[in-house]
Amino acid sequence: MAKYELNYEALDEDENKENEVSAAEDYLDWVETIIGAFFVVILFFTFILRVANVDGESMMPTLVDGDRLIVSHMFYEPEAGDIVIVNNTKGHIYDSENNLEAITGLNKVIVKRVIATGGQEVNIDFDTGEVSVDGTVLNEPYINDLTKMDEGGHQYPVTVPEGYVFVMGDNRMNSTDSRDPRIGFVEEDDILGKVLVRIFPFGSIGVPGDD
Repeated sequence: MAKYELNYEALDEDENKENEVSAAEDYLDWVETIIGAFFVVILFFTFILRVANVDGESMMPTLVDGDRLIVSHMFYEPEAGDIVIVNNTKGHIYDSENNLEAITGLNKVIVKRVIATGGQEVNIDFDTGEVSVDGTVLNEPYINDLTKMDEGGHQYPVTVPEGYVFVMGDNRMNSTDSRDPRIGFVEEDDILGKVLVRIFPFGSIGVPGDD
């Protein structure tokens, strides 16, 4: 009768190799998952949500210096009352012949509130501090003080061009905004997004103005 000898050492080596291959495959799966999740987060915050920091006091009392905000631009269309982040590289005002003129802006990212959109008429009574849109005086419980400072950007009343918005800070006596020719009318393409929520400081997390 023929005798067969089992090579246990060879079997153990094969099993070890299979275990090593399985462990390597598991490791690669984890790496792929982590890299995939990383790119999803990057894409999410690049095209859907952004984080912005408040620099300065122009939006007090609604926002204060150092606040961190989540901003969205996805399918955004400006509406009066929205708090927006603007990339202010240029301002737009009417020249002496009522043509829209682009001038050098502040070259910084700013946060302001939309007061009026394209086609609407803005009027400011700097004696009473009242702001009107299309003839209606705005109810502005969010402002820090009345609008009594004219920054020389417009002759009022003024009509906002289509595709632009008129913005102001809530801290009206300490805000460089659409009253100033360096900002003037803000082109909608220069709006980086609408502020959705404040995420820092932790004690003030929530929708700005709702607290």
